[in-house]
Amino acid sequence: MTIPKKPDVTIIGAGLAGAECAWQLLAGGFSVHLIDCKPEVFGAYRLPGYAELVCSNSLKSDDPETAGGLLKREMRSLGSIVLDVADRQRLRAGGALAVDRERFSAAVTNRLTEHALVTVESRKVDAIPVDTAFTVVATGPLTEPDLAAQIDSDHLHFFDATAPIVSAESINPDLSFAAGRYGKGGDDYINCPLNEAEYRTFYDALLNGRVVETTAYDDRVFAHCQPIERLAARGIDTIRYGPMRPTGLTDPKTGRRPYAVLQLRREDAAAQMWGLVGFQTRLTFPEQQRIFRLIPALAEAEFFRYGVMHRNTYVQGPRVLGGGNVLKQNSRIFAAGQLTGVEGYMESASSGLITGRFIRHLLEGKSRTMADRLLPAGDTMIGALHQYVISSESPDYQPMNANFGLFAPTPDTPARKAARKAFYGARSAASIQRMLEAEHA
Repeated sequence: MTIPKKPDVTIIGAGLAGAECAWQLLAGGFSVHLIDCKPEVFGAYRLPGYAELVCSNSLKSDDPETAGGLLKREMRSLGSIVLDVADRQRLRAGGALAVDRERFSAAVTNRLTEHALVTVESRKVDAIPVDTAFTVVATGPLTEPDLAAQIDSDHLHFFDATAPIVSAESINPDLSFAAGRYGKGGDDYINCPLNEAEYRTFYDALLNGRVVETTAYDDRVFAHCQPIERLAARGIDTIRYGPMRPTGLTDPKTGRRPYAVLQLRREDAAAQMWGLVGFQTRLTFPEQQRIFRLIPALAEAEFFRYGVMHRNTYVQGPRVLGGGNVLKQNSRIFAAGQLTGVEGYMESASSGLITGRFIRHLLEGKSRTMADRLLPAGDTMIGALHQYVISSESPDYQPMNANFGLFAPTPDTPARKAARKAFYGARSAASIQRMLEAEHA
């Protein structure tokens, strides 16, 4: 193997994001120095190779009329190594893309380590290298605090404690009302009232719902951020005097204060995504659907994101990152993957793809402005997710997965859901094609 004397880019971390970032650079003919602890394993990691799928072996839906499937289609068109390998290692799993974990990891590892422009170093990194033109930190959700602090010490998060987000159109307007407490804040919140019987049914289900297993470390981390189901375990009225308190609210349909209320807060400027206020949870995803749909106004709720509570080191993207995931305070250093505030396997890989393509354009001699213009636009799923990371207006920035709520509504967006999904797909394909043509213009 030919070893470049001075690599163009150093990438710390060879997970899905780091692997994808490296592949995009290699495709442009640029050398990469890849640093990772593997083959050493620790914590949740079990395999000696790169791009390990720690949780499920499923990369979720491959249907382009789903948000995740659309993201995959876009990434395939942009030369994704993760999806190329996944397609070759595919297992039978209905409409989902599932893989053999060991073969998948081994195949990604072999492609990278056998490439003539790659040098590999197996070690733990305590400091960001300064001897290459660009450095990418793609160390994932278990990034050590000392290393993460070198990216930005003022806007770091070390765990996720997120509540579910539902689509606006799936909230029943006849069973909810818009109002702020004591008449303050206008229609900033959507309120979902419950009578006593409805509340008791919901409470009983919440108390007995299946939760994700936790570790002693998790319990220490979340000592001051309790999930809704743990609060409920303190007593039947605890959450009715906490997150579900009805004080300061009057249901216009009854003229009375509800027995209990779930408040929804907008998560985007277009008011397409609404978060369940105070409902951080460890309930499993199927249980979140079942239990939260017991709230009358959410009986048909479509979940854009489920609540999670786990260790997850990430920066506050809009404050810290610019286009291409570059650090605003240091134009030589980039982030990729879950460290940027994306959630999920393919979302992490897509973040690495964005970073790799951006740096590739810079190494080709393009200006930063031009490199930014040559990234996927906001009318693609990969571009919309990247725009969320670097420019979300949410006052409470939280990790996000691919979902159609990231698309801003336009005058030509169809009203019917089925037609809208087809519209998104066609628009995305055309946008990616224009971008690729502009790259070669």
